[in-house]
Amino acid sequence: MPKLKTHSGAKKRFKLTKTGKVKRAHAFKSHLLNGHGKTTKRKRGLRAATYADVTNASTIRRMIPYK
Repeated sequence: MPKLKTHSGAKKRFKLTKTGKVKRAHAFKSHLLNGHGKTTKRKRGLRAATYADVTNASTIRRMIPYK
């Protein structure tokens, strides 16, 4: 079987856990971080990593075959 190309965008955004779950970061944490943008509580919540939804996990795993 030929080698598969890894999706460059996916390899930067997702990691696989030991159990095979897809780990991801939260969106909306790039700008408007002070003043009248987002509250401290909201920004603290965005810092924590989370898992990708089960419905998207198989697609993401296909994009990062060697991780």
